[in-house]
Amino acid sequence: MANTPLAVLDLIPLSSGSTPAEALLNTVDLAQETERLGYQRYWFAEHHLNPGVLGVSPAIAIALVAGATSTIRLGSAGVQIGHRTPLSVVEEFGLIDALYPGRLDLGIGRSIGRPAPGPEDQEDQRELVSASVAQHRARKGGGAHTSDEYARNGLLIPKRFDFTQLIGSPKLALTLSLLQQPNAYTPPYAEQIDDVLALLRGTYRSKENFEAHAYPGEGISAEVWILGASGGESATVAGTRGLRFAASYHHSPSTVLDAVEAYHRAFRPSQNLASPYVSVSADVVVGDDDDAAMQLASGYGLWVRSIRTGAGAIAFPTSEVAANHEWSDEDRALVKDRIDTQIVGSPQTVANKLDQLQQATGADELAITTITHRHADRVRSYELLAREWGLRQSRQGSRSR
Repeated sequence: MANTPLAVLDLIPLSSGSTPAEALLNTVDLAQETERLGYQRYWFAEHHLNPGVLGVSPAIAIALVAGATSTIRLGSAGVQIGHRTPLSVVEEFGLIDALYPGRLDLGIGRSIGRPAPGPEDQEDQRELVSASVAQHRARKGGGAHTSDEYARNGLLIPKRFDFTQLIGSPKLALTLSLLQQPNAYTPPYAEQIDDVLALLRGTYRSKENFEAHAYPGEGISAEVWILGASGGESATVAGTRGLRFAASYHHSPSTVLDAVEAYHRAFRPSQNLASPYVSVSADVVVGDDDDAAMQLASGYGLWVRSIRTGAGAIAFPTSEVAANHEWSDEDRALVKDRIDTQIVGSPQTVANKLDQLQQATGADELAITTITHRHADRVRSYELLAREWGLRQSRQGSRSR
């Protein structure tokens, strides 16, 4: 835990009864408050076609918040490179860096994209999506345990959720169709990362040996991060390129240890990073006591259920709506791993569990994502955690001297 900074991961959630404008203003306010509280980074995720999540463009979200803050680092967690081009990503971050230099983290996630078409591929979107998901899963690697397990220090590693049940989701097919141009396909992930790095460094050459220079973008001092949910390709690419790595306990808790271990095995020092550096994300809700926190987090199960059924994240429900929902056994099983690994409680309870997560993963940082129905409760959660975490860091620092 010693010298383990905290960061913020924001999905720009929309609460039931709120408007998109209110959600965005809440994000600006939260960024300002967490900057004041000493959080090191403020990251934005990228999701699409989700009624209750407005984080559709990390670059735009960063630009909206950058002018309202001054010291906290801002970044993407991450840009979904499966439907983007390396040039567009570098240029967008270059534009932001021109006004807010030295504060950017460029986090890149793989995401699902269309594989290069074969002669048998025609217009059947369902088959195309299935092929994309199958290719995506084949590269992920990592453990496939079918029952709950525990790390040596007792951290819960739940059984792996089977995402293949979502392959037939109409939303997944529609998302893939809308995000990519007709007949476009996604190049290999490692190739895309290498292109991003080359454009940033000013060393890009095409296969025909033509130069290309990103203006703006070339030469900016953004930290490049790779996001990975398992011990597959993302972890390996991050390690072999000597980049920072962000692993997820909040949306893929069953494979977080696989991801970190694979990254460490693959790591090779680079010009910018001499040794491995890992951030691990966690779903957190802090209240004045355990019972109060559980009440604040009560809408989480319904929210996760909406995602796991393939419909897309709903606007975050009130505790009253959550209390009146009748759960089936099937639905409980659908969200169990996420419910069991959400870290909820008093400042002391949550800090103890975060300490456990940090020790099990060896994380250099912890990225905290918190969603509650009321914005004030969300801000308060980050405040309570920062205060308790700061006290513990101070005590550990005193003992080490």
